Amino acid sequence: MKAIEWLGDTLRILNQTRLPMETLYRDAKTYEEVAEAIEKMEVRGAPAIGAAAAYGYALGALGYQGEMEVFKEYMEKVQARLASTRPTAVNLFWALRRMEDRLRDLQELDDIGRIRQALVEEADKIADDDRRTNRLIGEHGKSVVPDEANILTHCNAGALATVEYGTALGIIRAAHESGKKIHVYADETRPFLQGARLTTWELIQDNIPVTLIADNMAGYVMQQGKIDLIIVGADRIAANGDTANKIGTYSLAVLAHAHGIPFYVAAPTSTIDLKVSSGQDIPIEERSPQELRELFGVPTSPQEVQVYNPAFDVTPAKYITGIVTEKGIVSSPYSVNLLKIMVRS
Repeated sequence: MKAIEWLGDTLRILNQTRLPMETLYRDAKTYEEVAEAIEKMEVRGAPAIGAAAAYGYALGALGYQGEMEVFKEYMEKVQARLASTRPTAVNLFWALRRMEDRLRDLQELDDIGRIRQALVEEADKIADDDRRTNRLIGEHGKSVVPDEANILTHCNAGALATVEYGTALGIIRAAHESGKKIHVYADETRPFLQGARLTTWELIQDNIPVTLIADNMAGYVMQQGKIDLIIVGADRIAANGDTANKIGTYSLAVLAHAHGIPFYVAAPTSTIDLKVSSGQDIPIEERSPQELRELFGVPTSPQEVQVYNPAFDVTPAKYITGIVTEKGIVSSPYSVNLLKIMVRS
């Protein structure tokens, strides 16, 4: 089951807010529909958001009906709308920059049909690159997994968060496919329950043993000696290695450090943002209070209670054992080694 699928003039988006109770798709035919799907978390996960935004950009070009003289101005509006959807996941902005650069390369063309085709092809390349990248992350990352291992993961960094295969779950899949005997503990991941709804569902489909735990059980499970390593995804990695990921990740990293458990981040190099010096400069999205006041429409608190609902937190680099990318595994000092890997061909 694919998070997104390009159908020629439509982006089919699997509505992940409904899984696993219901399989529901949105067939987005406009950039505005793609933007709405990203905002509502129907499509989620940094790599998947980036690819969806690229196709949304292409849909903007496909839907344009005006004169060539104002096409560039129109596409700036398309880009701004897509960029406004979610501030933390840097893959969104990375993908939109790639699309903008491709459009700039085509500025001498006076054929809207050729421009549209070229933009769709660039979005296809972004999606294909993600498929290839995730496989490489899995190949590199499986080396850190013991032959027999209990792995804790948080949120969902699997096929549903990418175009295919996954980042953190890509490592888990690669380890499983290589014959390693692994068992996964999945945090439920409040308030949207991505771990409970999505990660467990993906792993069950692949016949990978998985146990669901509540978020507040993680420390106790580590204390009992049930966890050998932790692997999570990332939405933005600063130049010094500080990493933004789903809220609750920082707590796991601190607990892992206290218990001497290796803590790995899995992400493509497109998630590394060298323009951001440290995690203090990463913008953190704050979402609707209703996501905490209720669960899928069922009230769980007084409606008048004040709510603080950051969607992400930042794990300091000092708690990260290694960052697994498609180019290899990066270790400390991250300020030096991330730069090295970003310039590696």
